[in-house]
Amino acid sequence: MINWQKLFEDRERLFWTLHIGGWAGFALIYYVGSFLHDMRAVWIFVIVLNAIAGCLISIPLRYIYRKVATFQPLLVLFSVLLSCFLISLLWQVLKNLHVWEIYKHGWRPDEWYYYFNGAVNSFFILMCWTGLYFGIKNYQLLQKEKQNALKSSAMAHQAHIKMLRYQLNPHFLFNTLNAISTLILVKENQTAEQMVSRLSDFLRYSLDKDPIKKVPLEQEVQALGLYLDIEKVRFDERLDVQWKVDDGTSKALVPSLILQPLVENAIKYAISKMEQGGVICIAARLFGRDLLLEVADNGPGADIVNGQLHRTNGVGLTNIQERLHSLYGQDYSFVVSHNDPTGVKVSIRIPYELIDNG
Repeated sequence: MINWQKLFEDRERLFWTLHIGGWAGFALIYYVGSFLHDMRAVWIFVIVLNAIAGCLISIPLRYIYRKVATFQPLLVLFSVLLSCFLISLLWQVLKNLHVWEIYKHGWRPDEWYYYFNGAVNSFFILMCWTGLYFGIKNYQLLQKEKQNALKSSAMAHQAHIKMLRYQLNPHFLFNTLNAISTLILVKENQTAEQMVSRLSDFLRYSLDKDPIKKVPLEQEVQALGLYLDIEKVRFDERLDVQWKVDDGTSKALVPSLILQPLVENAIKYAISKMEQGGVICIAARLFGRDLLLEVADNGPGADIVNGQLHRTNGVGLTNIQERLHSLYGQDYSFVVSHNDPTGVKVSIRIPYELIDNG
């Protein structure tokens, strides 16, 4: 079976396939048109010779057209017409010689200009060849430009997603390093060592995971657990975390570190504002054919208008929505609402996808 895609991508193979196939088609059409003229083997032989001559003599046109392609438009047109005309004269001479030598057994005309008799038809046929050549060449150039544009767009799209994913809030690192410094000063070396280890594991996860690819929810939960373990050292008993992750969602694919900025927001604007601390609830469940992710807190709440959070210096919400849009187009939802009885709840709905093991 012919692989048409590879054929069209290989310009050299495509040219020779179409070139030889086109001249074979010319011979066949000439043969069919000869039913009313002559069906003897000698005439068929002349047709085949004419097609072979046309096939060979038109090859130089390809290299001439390549050479003149960089000229000015009018000069290109003049060069193409002149080249095609001269080649058609030469082809017509060969065709006439085939007829006179083979079909008419050595007959010669008295006038020299009879050698070019019928050159207009030859010129027309070679102009058709020329039109097909430039048409296919321009189509290939357009396809290549389209592929380059798509490739550039895909690379820009991937770079955009990576940029969004790697915009981790520096406050988290500063706070963590300050906490580690404090632990060292008060001689809590074992706790400081555990905190450094968790920070290392969390950063390794955030840098190792390709932002273009999605990860199983269980990996995301594990990384989020590392982050929360670090924060618990800072907040101690003031931070209470509740997990409500359904068993059927552990293998679902989600964008890496999609929940961490939401939890960070909850800590910054809820837990840190409450003297007695508060609760963060992280939930995941199936919702029809979608996966529903929720992060809720019982903090003081915030101004919410049309499902959007109005808060100055917010951490990562716009970032998250841009990432979701880049990965899922319009097939997602991102809603911020008031939690019951107090606080803020962020809900993300994305398509339910599993790892393709095939």
